[in-house]
Amino acid sequence: MGIVIFFMILAESPDLEILFVLVLIGMLVIAELADPVHIRPLFLKRLRYIIAAGVILFGAIVAHKVLEIISS
Repeated sequence: MGIVIFFMILAESPDLEILFVLVLIGMLVIAELADPVHIRPLFLKRLRYIIAAGVILFGAIVAHKVLEIISS
């Protein structure tokens, strides 16, 4: 997240939607890399709930953008 925020500040284009999507992608990558084969730690179970909420919010952002494009 820090790297994403740093580059957004350098580019002088802070956008919360892009930040949210990039952070969600980063969380998905971390969850995949940290997932052991035989057991599932408690923090990964909780991380799955956070990722599920993020995917739902991502869907809402996409639906909002599509409606914005259609209405213009």
